Amino acid sequence: MGCSSCSSGGGTPRGCQNNGTCSSGGCNKLGVFNWLANMQLPAGQSQYDIIEVRFKNSRKGFYRNVKDLSLQVGDVVVVEGSPGFDIGVVSIVGELTRIQVQKKAPNMKAHEAKKIYRIANQEDIDKWVEARNLEKEVMHQARELAINLNLEMKISDVEYQGDLTKATFYYTADQRVDFRQLIKDMAEAFKIRIEMRQIGARQEAARLGGIGSCGRELCCSTWLTDFRSVSTSAARYQQLSLNPQKLAGQCGKLKCCLNYELDMYLDSIKKFPKPDTRLYTEKGSAIHVKTDVFKRIMWYAYEGEAGVGSGLIPLSPERVEEIVELNKKREKPTDLKDFEEQIKVEPDYSNVVGQDDLDRFEHVFKRRKKKRKKPGGRPAAIKAEGQKSGTKPAASKPAAKDAKEGDAKKAPARKPRPQNAKGPNTNANKGPRKPRPQNAGKNAQTPKEVKGGSKPKPRGPKPEAKPKTDKGPKPEGQQNTAPKKKYKKRKPRPQGGGDNKPQAKKDGE
Repeated sequence: MGCSSCSSGGGTPRGCQNNGTCSSGGCNKLGVFNWLANMQLPAGQSQYDIIEVRFKNSRKGFYRNVKDLSLQVGDVVVVEGSPGFDIGVVSIVGELTRIQVQKKAPNMKAHEAKKIYRIANQEDIDKWVEARNLEKEVMHQARELAINLNLEMKISDVEYQGDLTKATFYYTADQRVDFRQLIKDMAEAFKIRIEMRQIGARQEAARLGGIGSCGRELCCSTWLTDFRSVSTSAARYQQLSLNPQKLAGQCGKLKCCLNYELDMYLDSIKKFPKPDTRLYTEKGSAIHVKTDVFKRIMWYAYEGEAGVGSGLIPLSPERVEEIVELNKKREKPTDLKDFEEQIKVEPDYSNVVGQDDLDRFEHVFKRRKKKRKKPGGRPAAIKAEGQKSGTKPAASKPAAKDAKEGDAKKAPARKPRPQNAKGPNTNANKGPRKPRPQNAGKNAQTPKEVKGGSKPKPRGPKPEAKPKTDKGPKPEGQQNTAPKKKYKKRKPRPQGGGDNKPQAKKDGE
C-alpha cells in the first residue's frame, strides 16, 4: 500500500522495503486494527453512522455518513471543511467507531458532527496530491519569513486543505508569540487563508514520527495518544541513572515509557526496607547504595576507612531487617559479611558462531595484496597459451633432473647458437678471435666519441699474465705506449708550525 507520502513512484516504500507493512500495520501514524469487523449486528439494528477519517500525519476526526454511503477502510472521501471541503482516508467504520467516540469525544453529539459529502473522484485526488507537493516548499518559505521578523518560534509542519483554499501552520514556542505581521506576510506571499496552531514538543514528535533509542517507531506516532506527565522520580524508583541524554526522547522531554512499568516497581519496593536506613556494626556504619528489585538484593557499603577494600556487600531484605532489629536493641553485629548473600555467578555467554561481535566486518573487506612475480617466473598469459597449445608446464626441481636425462637421449644435438641474434654467425670461419684490448668495456669511447676532436690514444694488445715476482723489463711489442699522466709536484709544507708565511733567513745562511 505504497502511498504518495512514502512511495518512490512504483508503489514501493523508499525505506522499509516491506511493501507498506511496518510495526504499526501500515504506512500511516496511529493505525487501528478493527477487531470487530467480522462481528454481525443483531437483527433489526442499523450500522453506526459515525466514521473516523484520517488526515495528514496523526490528525483524525469523526464525520457523519448522512447519505448512507457504502464505505470501507482505506476509501478516500470528501468531507466538510471550514470553509470549503477537505479530503481524507477512512480509518474506522462500524461499532469500533462507537467505542472510539466514547473514549476520545464523550461529549460529542451526533447531529453536530460534520458530514461526508461523497467518495473522492480522480479530480479530487489530483488536487489533493498537488496540495501535498506544495507543503514542503511553503514550510521553508514560512520559516524564512519568521526569521526575518525575529520571532522565537519553530514552524514544524504545514497542512493544506483538500481544496487548496486554506493552510494550517503548526509551530512550537516557549513563550507567547505575536505573529500578526507574519500572518499578513504569509497571506500576501501564498494567496491563501492562513491558520496558526501551537502544539507542544510531544505533539510535534507525534506528527513528524521517527525511531526511538529502542529501535522501534515512536510510541506517540504509532499508538500512544494520552500524554501524561513524566517526572524524574519515575527514574529513581526504577534505579536508573539520572542521565538526561538517556532519559530524554526525541521531543527533548522525559520518555513516556518511564511510566509503563512504574506501578510494578512501586508495588515491589513496598516489600523492601527503606533505603535511607543505616546499618551499624562493630567495624563501622554502612549505607545503602542500590537495590536490585528483580533479584531482591540490597547493596551496602561501609563509610570511611572501614570501607577500604571491602567493596559492596549484597544483603537480602530479610537480612537487612534482622540487622535493623539488632540495632534497635543496641546490639551490633561483627561484620556485614557474616550476613552476606551468596550470589550465583551465571556463566558468560559464549559466542560460538561469531555473529555478535561489533568488529566482525572490519577485516572482511580489506583488499588482498597482489603477490609479486618472481624474477624467473613465467607470466600467466604465457602459461595459458602453453596449456592451449599442448605444451606441458615446467616440472619441479627434483623431477627436472630426470626429465633432462631422458630428453638428452632422445633429442638430437642442438646447433651452436649464433653470437648475434639478428643475423648469422659471421665470425665462425674467420680463424681465431683477436685479443680484446685492455681498456675495452662499457664506458670505452670510440674514435667518434672522443671529446675535443683529438685522436684516440694507441693501445696495444693485452699482455700475458706473469707472476708478480718477475720485475724484469717488458718486451718491446708488449709495452704500453700510452703516455703516462703527469702530476704536478706538490710544494713542501713550511716547517714553521701553523703559519703559512715563510720563515726569515738567518744571517750567514
